[in-house]
Amino acid sequence: MLMTVVLLMLHIITAFLALQTRNLVSMVIFMAVFSLLSSLLFFHLHAPDVALTEAAVGAGISTFIYVWIILKTGRRDET
Repeated sequence: MLMTVVLLMLHIITAFLALQTRNLVSMVIFMAVFSLLSSLLFFHLHAPDVALTEAAVGAGISTFIYVWIILKTGRRDET
């Protein structure tokens, strides 16, 4: 129970930080951390297949695509 509450609080903090940052690359990193926390939460709730998929797709592939697109467009932060 305590681990679930801690992971959910970390979710809230990470989501808040992702929304407050103005640097797009930092926002993507916070989103990747959020996805990794979701993966840990799924694993803690005894869903290892969902946790593995979330880690691979959410934190891996999506982060790579977002960073690649940001670097291709040359836009690092909002104006």
